[in-house]
Amino acid sequence: MKIKRIEHIAIAIKDMKAMSAVLQDKFGLTLEYAEELGQHQTKLAMFPVGETYVELLQGTSPAAKTSEFIKERGEGLYHICFEVEDIDAALAELKAKGTRLLNEEPMIGHGNSRIAFIDPASTGGILFELAELPKAGH
Repeated sequence: MKIKRIEHIAIAIKDMKAMSAVLQDKFGLTLEYAEELGQHQTKLAMFPVGETYVELLQGTSPAAKTSEFIKERGEGLYHICFEVEDIDAALAELKAKGTRLLNEEPMIGHGNSRIAFIDPASTGGILFELAELPKAGH
């Protein structure tokens, strides 16, 4: 599997406006884009830091995975996303190594990328995401 970089570090939050202000006012980061992923009941905002992003995630309903995470653990680090060259090959390789996957097949995620999550039970309790970005960019 070829991991190209850490694509983003996701933070689960309750208040998008307040945390965006922290990143902008205290750290001088600039919002690159925001979107709502209706199928995941989630709003997100992407702030570039070099070749990586800080991704803010806010659930839009109590049933959203981000909302459930915050209810159980509070706001904070949600997952780390690796950009991969070929997500299908990466998932096949992980599966062959006995790694449990939360997504057997990639789904559409941020910026129209193909994403999949790895079961934290296979990775020391840390949630990892793989993302294959569209060839034309976000």
